Amino acid sequence: MPAHPVTVPQALARAAATWPTRSALEDGEARLTWAELARQAHAVASSLVDRGIRPGDRVAIWAPNSWAWVLAALGSHLAGATLVPLNTRYKGAEATDILDRSGARLLFVAEGFLGLDLAGMLDRPDLPMLRLPADLPALLATPPGPLPEVDPEQPSDVLFTSGTTGRPKGVLTSQRQTVTTFTTWAETVGLRADDRYLVVAPFFHAFGYKAGLLACVLTGATMLPQPVFDAGQVLARLQPDRVSVLPGPPALYESLLLADRTGVDLSGLRLAVTGAAVVPEVLVRRMREELGFETVLTAYGLTEACGVVTMCRQGDDDATIASTSGRAIPDVEVRVVDAEGRSLPPGEPGEVVVRGYNVMLGYLDDPTATADAVREGWLHTGDVGVLDARGCLRITDRLKDMFIVGGFNAYPAEIELALAGHPDVREVAVVGVPDPRLGEVGLAFVVPQDGPPDEAALIAWARERMANFKVPRAVRVVDALPRNASGKVDKVALRRLA
Repeated sequence: MPAHPVTVPQALARAAATWPTRSALEDGEARLTWAELARQAHAVASSLVDRGIRPGDRVAIWAPNSWAWVLAALGSHLAGATLVPLNTRYKGAEATDILDRSGARLLFVAEGFLGLDLAGMLDRPDLPMLRLPADLPALLATPPGPLPEVDPEQPSDVLFTSGTTGRPKGVLTSQRQTVTTFTTWAETVGLRADDRYLVVAPFFHAFGYKAGLLACVLTGATMLPQPVFDAGQVLARLQPDRVSVLPGPPALYESLLLADRTGVDLSGLRLAVTGAAVVPEVLVRRMREELGFETVLTAYGLTEACGVVTMCRQGDDDATIASTSGRAIPDVEVRVVDAEGRSLPPGEPGEVVVRGYNVMLGYLDDPTATADAVREGWLHTGDVGVLDARGCLRITDRLKDMFIVGGFNAYPAEIELALAGHPDVREVAVVGVPDPRLGEVGLAFVVPQDGPPDEAALIAWARERMANFKVPRAVRVVDALPRNASGKVDKVALRRLA
């Protein structure tokens, strides 16, 4: 058995051999040790092989976080299949489109999730389906048979981008890329075998699937799946489930801070990992002081780079953790370049480009988009960022979200970070809207802390702290910001509102 696994089957075999009697997975009445989880995943894999699944075939999962999702995923990997996770927020037509384009040969589908008949929403009567959890007992009764050797260079999964700026694209990454990247992630954040990890991030996203499920397989930490985020439910689980690790987007921690925590024991919380949005320094401090986290880290990644590009390290100060996404992970290079591809000096904003072992194999069946995204080995992320003299990266925006005010480039994330410092602002998102004189100007959607902020006062406050072209010309108060299933603010929805 390799000391450093490079495939998911190798990682699961190592977990079963290293921590056979430790708890691997707890979800209601479903409780499995690592040895039991490996044995049951082998049975699922044997059943898939009996059903004709061969290495490289694609197997889809459309279900919320649960013990059943874990078994379906690990069984698929052991059978040599390429996993295609589907967003649980998809409507029937969207899921059908992904199934069609991915060429999935089989679908694991949840029964009764949020009262929905997911299988009935699909227009794919020809596609074999296995219902979760109803069909699992029959799969688990399958006698374990021989399984294929899984090639480290074969695709481990096809993850479809969130699609907030267009049609979702399928991103292919290999077994080696996936396992190597999240071995590094787990080591950097300090995930341990005695940790109990509440996985709130959805398994269909790299945050939940790779930095959650797979990171636990790689370290022996106990998986505690949470199907849908609800602040009250999460707080109620902390003490009885002895949760020590709780990663998620900033909005998760904001929700916990707003919730009634009377009588809740937070003393077990040890590690938080966040990103995917602006992280105010005050939030980092409150996560330590009010939620009790010993360690709070931020990171930056994208699906096309296997989910991780840069990370803060243990011991970084709060300002570094809040204002940057840390330094490049080992053996990965990060540059900030201008429109001609020339490297920019520290402090100058430009497009973030990435080169290293974590850059995707390519977009599924889209060589043109792949060639546009990966040029001479460098992945062009479409994100605008700034590197400081230490090599720490600060993401300032998406190129697509940037708007131009009277000839000046305005980056919403930079404006949002400033506005988030106002005491009456709990959350904020800024989009560009048409303006007859300046071309575009900023519109700020604000979720208030308590009562609605005074619009004129907030704009005047902003004028004292940023260049005039960056200051939003209008403020709209909303109860909540629209988000995609990854926890990111849906700017397309906001532009429609605007």
